[in-house]
Amino acid sequence: MTPNQRPEFAETLAATLSIYRMELTPALLSVYWEDLSIFDLAAVKQALSMHRRNPDNGQFAPKPADIVRLLGGTSKDRAILAWNKTKKAIGSVGSYTSVVFDDALIHAVVSDMGGWPALCHGSEEELTFRQKDFENRYRTYLFNPPSSYPRVLAGVSETENAASGFAIDPPLSVGDREQCKLVYRGGDATQKAPVALVSQSNVVQMQLAQKR
Repeated sequence: MTPNQRPEFAETLAATLSIYRMELTPALLSVYWEDLSIFDLAAVKQALSMHRRNPDNGQFAPKPADIVRLLGGTSKDRAILAWNKTKKAIGSVGSYTSVVFDDALIHAVVSDMGGWPALCHGSEEELTFRQKDFENRYRTYLFNPPSSYPRVLAGVSETENAASGFAIDPPLSVGDREQCKLVYRGGDATQKAPVALVSQSNVVQMQLAQKR
């Protein structure tokens, strides 16, 4: 979620908590926002609705952990999904093209692991071992979000062209385009890394607006 979505989030959460005769105080809102703001607003609203209709747990007010569980299963499940998306991009995009994912945590993890080209150049056997490292880092960031991340995971071509003063091609996108734009705009331009977005069916190239 973005800061300008906080009022809508607060309205939905307040309505939900009112069912349980609870008041959403500013302090309580801050707690929920801190724990859930890394997720998409529409997904959070859907998870709150699912909790309200749950015959087993719906009689109790939702805690942040309840919503996280509904949003993506366990942290392990979310890490596996993130790795699968990344590995698919490795095979379909490759190390030369810059990429932007629709998940900022993927950017942070790949950067920590040496960058996009370094991850792509690993053999299939090496990727099997690196998967565990990726998932562990991702799970850590789920509960302790990074203060910054590279807005683009730079490929080999971007790095070489930038060093030689040549034009740089726009990155590719992996996942939801609008979310990719948000990831790009929220990223740190000083952290160099390629940007790629890969849809479920194919790889599409898109020009991302410059961060202002």
